[in-house]
Amino acid sequence: MNETIFQQKALEALEQIPASLLDRLQNVEIIVEDFAAADVLKSLNIDSKWGLLGLYVGHPLTERSVFQTVLLPDRIYLYRLPILRSCEGKDNIVHAIRNVIVHEIGHHFGFDDEELLEMTGSII
Repeated sequence: MNETIFQQKALEALEQIPASLLDRLQNVEIIVEDFAAADVLKSLNIDSKWGLLGLYVGHPLTERSVFQTVLLPDRIYLYRLPILRSCEGKDNIVHAIRNVIVHEIGHHFGFDDEELLEMTGSII
């Protein structure tokens, strides 16, 4: 699946996320890349470029202060090729993308991986 079609599927996935959740996102952009950069994988102790489906980079809402000046946008990265590989043999790429986005939105709201696992039953 090429990047253009993947981005269309990502937009479909965003449309499936409740508006009440999306409305609470503040200053967040979603970026599609084929893989995470080598330095990102190294910083997360991930050995394989296939081992990361998505990543939240920013300041979670729980760590923000009214005294902070304007922040750069937070980013949610979707790693296209690992997501596609994780769906091999499955029909619903939109569902997989939505799950990754929701997981990363959880980080935006200040939840760590353990808390997200407890809430959703999956670490993504």
